[in-house]
Amino acid sequence: MMFWNGIDLRWAYADLLPSIYRQTFCKHSAHDVLHDALVRFALSKNPSREQHPHAYLQIIVRNLLIDNYHHQNRYVQLPEELQERIEDNLNEHDASVAFHPSAEHMADINQRIQALQALIEHLPGRCREVFWLFKIEGMRQEAIAAQLGISQNMVEKHMITAMKKLLAAKDLIA
Repeated sequence: MMFWNGIDLRWAYADLLPSIYRQTFCKHSAHDVLHDALVRFALSKNPSREQHPHAYLQIIVRNLLIDNYHHQNRYVQLPEELQERIEDNLNEHDASVAFHPSAEHMADINQRIQALQALIEHLPGRCREVFWLFKIEGMRQEAIAAQLGISQNMVEKHMITAMKKLLAAKDLIA
């Protein structure tokens, strides 16, 4: 067996890596997550690391997958026709031909942003503040609770309230 810092590397690559792949659907991302987890494991000073190394590594992997999911949810997929235009411009290898969205597309984006701003502005004060810090600034709930001087449960309640109100308003607009 090949052990490194208490981790059976054969187990990590034969069992854990396929498990990560099933969640990421990307071989390269799965390898990145596993390697990041191994680095974090090596740098950790948590006593659980010595007592239950495989379980501790799995917790690190789970947290990395959650962080990656949250990070990727911040990005919106471009509409298919815009993606095709970008790819066409890139395929032409002509640096002078840059992608420029149409006036209609820019007007649509502007209207959506204004509608979203209006919805956010109509949230109750603390809900709006918590929503902004979590969704826009990307802060974790623990950090928001510490910054605002409230409990983590209150942060969660404010987020739930904000999301319910935004979803209800979205249904009225659509």
